[in-house]
Amino acid sequence: MNSPVRDFFFSKMLETILDRRNLEKALRHVIANGGSAGIDGMQTDELRDYLNTSYQVLRHSILSGEYKPLPVKSVSIPKPNGGTRQLGIPCVKDRLIQQAISQWLSQFYEPIFSKSSYGFRPGRSAHQAVQAGLVHLHEGKEWVVELDLANFFDRVNHDRLISLLSRQVSDKRTLSLIRHYLNSGILTDGVFTQRTEGTLQWLLYNLNLKAQ
Repeated sequence: MNSPVRDFFFSKMLETILDRRNLEKALRHVIANGGSAGIDGMQTDELRDYLNTSYQVLRHSILSGEYKPLPVKSVSIPKPNGGTRQLGIPCVKDRLIQQAISQWLSQFYEPIFSKSSYGFRPGRSAHQAVQAGLVHLHEGKEWVVELDLANFFDRVNHDRLISLLSRQVSDKRTLSLIRHYLNSGILTDGVFTQRTEGTLQWLLYNLNLKAQ
């Protein structure tokens, strides 16, 4: 695909993602969001000191391909209509890297996403989706269709997801890092489980690929 969007996905993408300015922006986002610690126990308020002292080591380990994300801590939350949904809590260091990837990729993916998509996208909300629905009703449309794909996140095919990303992302190191996150596994009550398919919801949310 030849386009201005494609031209931005150059071979040095990972260096740009790990640029200190991009990481500082990601750091502010992660700290503002707060949340529980992952399996390593590091809290969000410790993250700035970690980045200040370990930035070059972290950057080198990622660029060299040596970096391996820690398994996520599994938690289950109740669904509104019954049952539970599995969520994962990454360690804050991995949240930082995920956010850095997300905010870099999003600026290029956002323009090519559907204008009718509102879920988990910057500057968009459920309230705007409702407002759009009201506009359709005033235009004379009468039907609303609600769909819920059962266990969708548990069935995401890793190869298919990476293949979709590779249509835009030419940097194999960035794709490899994302695959490491897909394969990082889950720690549930001290028991490690490797994932060969599916992804916990935080990863798709961070990549802004949820509804596309």
